[in-house]
Amino acid sequence: MPGTLDRQRKLTGHAKLLQWWLNLRRLLYLLSVMNRFLLVLGVLVSTAATSQEVVLRHALSGGQLETLENVVLQFNEAQKGKGKVILQAASGEDDVHTKVHMGLLDAGDSMKFFGTLPRFIPLQQMMKEHAQQLSAKEFFPQIADTVDDSNGQLQALPLGLNFPVLFLNRTLLAKAGKTDPVEPRSWVDLQELAGDLRTSGSACPLTSSNFSWIHVENLAAQHGQAILPVQANKRSPEVIRVNGLVNVKHLALLATWQRSKYFIYSGPGREADARFLSGECAMLTGESSLFAEIVRHGIDASVAPLPYYDDMSEARPSDLLPDGSSLWILAGHKKPEYQLIARFVRYLMLPETQRTWVKGTTFLPMSSAAVKALQEATNIPNSQKEGLVKRLSMPRKAGEHLRNGSTRDLLRAIFNEEVLSVWNEKYPAKQALDVTSARANTVPAANAKPAGAVPGK
Repeated sequence: MPGTLDRQRKLTGHAKLLQWWLNLRRLLYLLSVMNRFLLVLGVLVSTAATSQEVVLRHALSGGQLETLENVVLQFNEAQKGKGKVILQAASGEDDVHTKVHMGLLDAGDSMKFFGTLPRFIPLQQMMKEHAQQLSAKEFFPQIADTVDDSNGQLQALPLGLNFPVLFLNRTLLAKAGKTDPVEPRSWVDLQELAGDLRTSGSACPLTSSNFSWIHVENLAAQHGQAILPVQANKRSPEVIRVNGLVNVKHLALLATWQRSKYFIYSGPGREADARFLSGECAMLTGESSLFAEIVRHGIDASVAPLPYYDDMSEARPSDLLPDGSSLWILAGHKKPEYQLIARFVRYLMLPETQRTWVKGTTFLPMSSAAVKALQEATNIPNSQKEGLVKRLSMPRKAGEHLRNGSTRDLLRAIFNEEVLSVWNEKYPAKQALDVTSARANTVPAANAKPAGAVPGK
């Protein structure tokens, strides 16, 4: 039986060889599958690492929006696929609850902007945590003052600030017989001009945007009457005072103008802008950057400094307070997203970016790096350029500027309610301002939170 045994041995050997071959094929197949998996995983990880996206919500339009789009496009191209800033219009059809990382807004408009009160994180702290330097020393003192806290730490990037100015529609002035250049120096001069416009048939000689900022805060600053007087004891709570002599005098004057149809109250925000742009109103106190939009609308307009009371010895008509929209950073995002945001903020601070921004938007320059662009811009009237750098370079005066945060937002909200009683002739001006001051000083929120910290927290 030796032959049979040999055949069995050969068959067993073949079977083992076949089994070894099958096992090898299985192993090669598993290795192939694992290799493909690792390749796909590598692509996914690489894509996640190189295509970080952050959303910036804004409310810009016209030339300002075009400038923002160009700046963002240039930044995205410089990232070479490693990150991307996506713009989202606050007035668009996008869900207000969409994940947003940055907002170019006045922090007091958060509810309207986001549909909620989001938490913001301090900008300077965020930059430091992600290896990007930023200091208040890089900005004009008056610009930094709008967004820093009591310790001088920047809470946001002051991209969209303005000074208050007076716009005059020269076409409508000509109909009232005013063909020569007109620049009312005082509020008394403006009253005479408004009277002439009313006599000539104007239904709206004068209106105003951002009423509290212009006719309360800036008015007080121009006449040396601080809204937050210096406290004798630093431990004492801040006392809000909007019922000083000049504020009472001014609101009483505007109340008489309202009754005489010299002045038309359009609302607390920017509602009056549209009335001036449509040609309905002949004069407007509003934000300086609106001039570029006025030109785009084909309106023949001039710009004059905000009037003042020349019979008050402490009057300093150029002591104006900048304000407007800043770039706020929302809390609750991931480290790679904040790293991209920090690079974007640093890009916005580059001298060439600042020059492009100021020239295209006509917002106030954040630093001296953009002053040349301001002087060269043809869409900014010379009257706005004169003395601008000097004013922006002035140090902050105690109590002059209400910082971003609960104190300022509270005061504006209360005043906007109480001033309606003046227009409806329910209260005289002094009573409305007394009530505003009393209400603002009895609400704990007025003093509870450092301005500009994390609204909504």
